[in-house]
Amino acid sequence: MLRQSRDSAREIWGKRTPHPADQRWPARVDERVKEEPDRWVQSACVLCSNGCGCDIGVKDGRIVGVRGRAVDVVNFGRMGPKGLNGWEANNSPDRLTTPLIRRAGRLEPTSWDEAMSLIAQRTRDIRDRYTSSAIGFYTSGQLFLEEYYTLAMIGKAGLGTPHMDGNTRLCTATAAAALKETFGSDGQPGAYEDIDVTDCIVLVGHNMAATDTVLWMRILDRLAAPDPPKLIVIDPRHTATAEKADVHLAPKVGTNLALLNGLLHLLIDGGHADHSFIDAHTRGFDVLTEIVREYTPGRVEEITHVHPADLRRAADIIAASKGLVSTCLQGVYQSNQATATACQVNNLNLILGRIGRPGCGILQMNGQPTSQNTRETGADGDLPGFRNWANMEHIRELARLWNVEPDIIPHWSPPTHALEMFHHCETGSIRMLWISATNPAVSMPNLPRIRAILEKEELFVVAQDAFMTETTQLADVVLPAAIWGEKTGCFTNVSRTVHISHKAVDPPGAARSDLDIWLDYARRMEFRDKDGAPLIKWSDAEGAFDAWRECSRGRPCDYSGLSYAKLTGGSGIPWPVNEAHPNGSVRIYEDLRFPTDPEFCEHFGSDLDTGAPWDETKFRAFEPDGRAFLKGTHYRPPTEEPDAEYPIYLTTGRLVYHFHTRTKTGRSKPLRDAAPEERVQIARADAQRIGIGEGDWVRITSRRGSVEARATLGDIAPGHAFVPFHFGYWDGPGHAQAANELTLFEWDPISKQPHFKYAAVRLERVDEPSSKQPIQVNLDPEQTGGDPSLASAALRAVKGAAKAAVQAVTPGKPRAHLADYLGLLDESEKRLIKAFDQVRETHPDTPDVVTECKMFAEWASQATVSLQPFIARYGERLEDEPERLDKALLVQRKQAGFDLLRDMHDLFLLVNESLISVTVLDQAALALRDEDLRSVLENIRSHNDRMREWLYARCRQAAPQVLVVPS
Repeated sequence: MLRQSRDSAREIWGKRTPHPADQRWPARVDERVKEEPDRWVQSACVLCSNGCGCDIGVKDGRIVGVRGRAVDVVNFGRMGPKGLNGWEANNSPDRLTTPLIRRAGRLEPTSWDEAMSLIAQRTRDIRDRYTSSAIGFYTSGQLFLEEYYTLAMIGKAGLGTPHMDGNTRLCTATAAAALKETFGSDGQPGAYEDIDVTDCIVLVGHNMAATDTVLWMRILDRLAAPDPPKLIVIDPRHTATAEKADVHLAPKVGTNLALLNGLLHLLIDGGHADHSFIDAHTRGFDVLTEIVREYTPGRVEEITHVHPADLRRAADIIAASKGLVSTCLQGVYQSNQATATACQVNNLNLILGRIGRPGCGILQMNGQPTSQNTRETGADGDLPGFRNWANMEHIRELARLWNVEPDIIPHWSPPTHALEMFHHCETGSIRMLWISATNPAVSMPNLPRIRAILEKEELFVVAQDAFMTETTQLADVVLPAAIWGEKTGCFTNVSRTVHISHKAVDPPGAARSDLDIWLDYARRMEFRDKDGAPLIKWSDAEGAFDAWRECSRGRPCDYSGLSYAKLTGGSGIPWPVNEAHPNGSVRIYEDLRFPTDPEFCEHFGSDLDTGAPWDETKFRAFEPDGRAFLKGTHYRPPTEEPDAEYPIYLTTGRLVYHFHTRTKTGRSKPLRDAAPEERVQIARADAQRIGIGEGDWVRITSRRGSVEARATLGDIAPGHAFVPFHFGYWDGPGHAQAANELTLFEWDPISKQPHFKYAAVRLERVDEPSSKQPIQVNLDPEQTGGDPSLASAALRAVKGAAKAAVQAVTPGKPRAHLADYLGLLDESEKRLIKAFDQVRETHPDTPDVVTECKMFAEWASQATVSLQPFIARYGERLEDEPERLDKALLVQRKQAGFDLLRDMHDLFLLVNESLISVTVLDQAALALRDEDLRSVLENIRSHNDRMREWLYARCRQAAPQVLVVPS
């Protein structure tokens, strides 16, 4: 039996249920079941970021189908093709069902006790030898809130490692960064309900028809009503989304910022800015105006290739509307100047005063279903509850909540992002990497480099997943994990709506939930609070949720009014949910007060060009006082552009039928049949020039590698090619097809999100694909005899060249460099003694110089004495530092006005040399939790700051006389 409301692989968005702006979106229940269920279990879909409420159909302990929940405010019963079909992966025969340990190069079955004992022992060995900073966690955007919070607490308060991130860095990091830059905190200012009443929608780099199918149904139903909103789509491809647009702007890849600056220019220059709103509720309008003044339609055309008439038409539509819903996704987040561009999307609404009321909202979309929870709970490296890592009171508040010492919580620098973590693995400073529910061997950029890193013998890799993947093949320990439908937990969508997903069936074999795995790990590691009690005080999902409620209390993402009971039986509920908002909050910022107060905000802001974080002093100087920031900057070209050798811009993205690396969707026959293989989309003009026809095999080559795929022609701007990122090697294509063989290992300076959206490539027609693929695997249990180690051995056998490449990057045995900087600081202070004595002797007739230099030399002498116990403890390495410093800064001069100024100048530089070493060492002392060293360094810093202030003032005082009056 197969009962389905529609064949969603063919009818992707289903039939229309039009509704005007003054009516609620009508319900339409979609379902697909293979057998009549015995019972239905409440859940929500986890196969895109929309977060649709659904029920799981269960019969005889198996999942047999799904249906939408008509009562749910997110989807009113609708479901997309992934949601209706993806559940089939739960019943796949190749599920992982027992832990595996690598022995003599082969993954072999083992017990949970042996696997977890090995992980705990290796953790202790690495922590004791290299500190917790040698341990990293790389997680997913598909787990549950309770699992993320438990992991965050283990990493931050159990181990104290700063290295925690997830594949949400690849899809949603810029959303969080842009919201923090503009509003002071993460959290979407808009809601899905705004689509129901708005008269204008702008989608920037967001192919909603493919990425958020049910949200697109919501827009299609508005477009089919008597009072449709105007739709503006910004995308270099002519997608199904662009097909419905009133204006489709197709900018050259990497030029989003210039285009948005042009729209802002037209709106401001046309007198459409809401100055009363701007004056009362924002900061930075004058600077933004100066920046965008240069982006006339003509200049925008030069940069983006968008015709001025089209740009003006888009601006006129926005100006004439009363509402505005703006969204963006990977076309912004994974491209050039990502965070700066996403901030301009925020600015569109803010300069018009269109925020905080129905029909006026911003949705910085997420790419994965529970990525919002990684950000809320701190599993992405940030602090739980949208707390500010640069605010010491927030650190102390978290420490009180967890009953731990504040210094164990990493806060000495911004959290380590995913690509930086993998680089630390490459150089040997991270020795253990725990990967959960994700597949970086396909999803990360520059795959040859990533695979080689994961294969390093010195790196202990733990991977937990439901299936054998390209990543688990390279792990030292593989843990079989339960997935959606097999465990209980909550997750939160883009619209801040929290859903509960109840356990419907047991996981197969010995598979365990990620929560149970981490609870077991915490027990084995014996993590304790200050009173000696277990650090993790819960034993099930509901206990974890209750602990999270308290952690979120009073923060922007306030869950304190939620409970499992409240979430069960009805619709999902949008946070904040508390005493003031017991039934949730459809939208935030209705009072037009934003969380930018320095004591409350999540972030003090960044330089949009360099990514350098602002400190609290600079942030306060803007007098935010609950106002939003209108931050802007100028367009800069991408770091890699087409040239004669690589003349085409490659961009990557999603297909409507697949999710992530197809770990689940590729195991559903309807979805697999709908999109069975990789394809490359090419403009017809480019295809004709190169000699490529529809369906021909094409080799795509970048500076990093090559892949092969059949051609699809049309619906993309000339000079561009598009390849979906879903396809890897677990199902044995026989040739290279993963898009990330081609992409760049670089990232946005603020969000640290990788640049997947542009890479220079060349295209050539080939008669057939090559017979080689980067990963030679066969994961069919029938052909491997059920032994995943056979595939593993084959995989590792072809990796020698890539491994050699990584070893070439990191020659020699890795070592800690604390001793180098202790030596550098000690030598800097000794050089200060020598320099101050030399200047005092050179200028004996300048009284203040004599007395001050004598005192400063004494301070430097005290510093060298105080450093000796730590040099004895950690060592000291000098190499050629004394000679370098002598040559650069200890120049013997004469007793004259100009020479005195130059001496003051050199002393200033030398003091700064010392201060930089103090700053670097202080971060290390924080990581080591060496309070004695921190105290010594703080004393040196205090003295050297005072030296620098005096020298700076003395140089300013001497300059006019010395430089202007002849002597």
